[in-house]
Amino acid sequence: MTESIDLSMVDWSRAQFALTAIYHWLFVPLTLGLSILIAIMESVYVKTGNPEWKRITKFWMTLFGINFAIGVATGIILEFEFGTNWSNYSWFVGDIFGAPLAIEGIMAFFLESTFIAVMFFGWNKVGKRFHLASSWLTAIGANLSALWILVANAWMQYPVGMKFNPDTVRNEMMNFWEVLFSPVAINKFLHTVSSGYVTAAVFVLGISAWYLLKNREHNLAKQSIRVATIFGLITSLLLAYTGDGSAYQVAQKQPMKLAAMEGLYQGQKGAGFTMVGILKPDKKPGDGKEAFVVKLDFPRLLSFLGYRNSNAFVPGVENLLNGGFLPEFNTAPPEELTGALSVNEKMLRGQTAVGALRDYKNGKKENDTVKVIESKNLLEKNLPYFGYAYLKSPEKAVPNVPLTFYSFRIMIILGGWFILLFILAVYFDYSAKLERKRRFLWLSIWSIPLAYLASQAGWIVTEVGRQPWVIQDIMPTMAAVSAVKTSSVQITFWLFAVLFTALLAAEVMIMVRQIKLGPKDGGSK
Repeated sequence: MTESIDLSMVDWSRAQFALTAIYHWLFVPLTLGLSILIAIMESVYVKTGNPEWKRITKFWMTLFGINFAIGVATGIILEFEFGTNWSNYSWFVGDIFGAPLAIEGIMAFFLESTFIAVMFFGWNKVGKRFHLASSWLTAIGANLSALWILVANAWMQYPVGMKFNPDTVRNEMMNFWEVLFSPVAINKFLHTVSSGYVTAAVFVLGISAWYLLKNREHNLAKQSIRVATIFGLITSLLLAYTGDGSAYQVAQKQPMKLAAMEGLYQGQKGAGFTMVGILKPDKKPGDGKEAFVVKLDFPRLLSFLGYRNSNAFVPGVENLLNGGFLPEFNTAPPEELTGALSVNEKMLRGQTAVGALRDYKNGKKENDTVKVIESKNLLEKNLPYFGYAYLKSPEKAVPNVPLTFYSFRIMIILGGWFILLFILAVYFDYSAKLERKRRFLWLSIWSIPLAYLASQAGWIVTEVGRQPWVIQDIMPTMAAVSAVKTSSVQITFWLFAVLFTALLAAEVMIMVRQIKLGPKDGGSK
């Protein structure tokens, strides 16, 4: 079924989308978190009337504005790529995927873009409370934008609330609320925005630490650190909690991703969680080799985290490929319990579904009512495996295990570091030792890039661990691309690479210059 698909074009389209998404996500987390921090700081200003808090707020607002302006450019390009590079995907599920994106543009983005003008230019033109409301509405708009984008992404991980229409060969939304409130969407939104909050808190802490090391802007730095560390500690704990919820949903809905996250090839009862480990680079499913050179496990923890049962069976890559095991989350009555299907069986059922769709279309043309009814029933029975028809071999259902495994550990380890960082910052601040802890201040500065690294690692786990699916089990990546020339995608890839790199370099230079200049005086007006 894939003979007509240029796989090199698929790879280049994936690379282009990944490039755009990676650069876009360098700007988004700071926007999400810094908008909230700015609103908190301005709330303190309005409540106390202290002009120093206005000065502090305006300084961080300037950095927010630089980041926001450049982030919008990459976001617009990212959405356009669904039409240019992934038109088959857009056609197949546009009725569903397009809805949250439309709401994001109509409601959230316009809310954000409207009040951001008041936030920046309305200091001396509107009252304090109206300006404060504008700052909070900008922050709410930014986070609502994230909500709708993440709802769309969560639906790709766990497609619900839809029905396939064989007449149009499209999926149509049947229940908007099921899409919005799916457990995957809720956990993904909370986990992703809390990661943005942590990134912004680390950013404010690091920049403020630099001022203390340079013996400048002591009051701004210490007040900013106080707000950022309390905010950061609360949201880093929220990040850990929502991370657990997200991993639980992965275990229930995407077991192959969980197996890749853990480097688990052979399933186990009472499976341990690998704290750290080194995978054998030449390990392949079914080769009989050990997966790890060395690893350190926390006994039974993976079973508990994945199924809330320390003795639960966690399927590995090979179990999921070969089938036959009894899923822990199977809710069928005892007399109907059956082993999980192998990927080979799913491929056969997927091919049956595709054949039934073809027969249905032919039956419609021939006005053969019996053929239409029979083929439609057969299609509906095998529809959950539709996407497997495009796989050339069972091994294609396995994501990149090493990349997923190591990215997951980078995210977890750095998440733990940020919790410790904020705890230390709170302690040093309230014990009046912060300025004397120069090593800690330097660690705070160097934690800024680590926050971005952790955020990017999280998205690698989410997206690479989902491969080969663009929509889990329904549409593989190779079937989602547009019919464009590989050379066209290659040219735009390099153009975007140059453009995004230039934008990132421009932001860093402008940010650094603005930080060196420091806040403007005259905040009392």
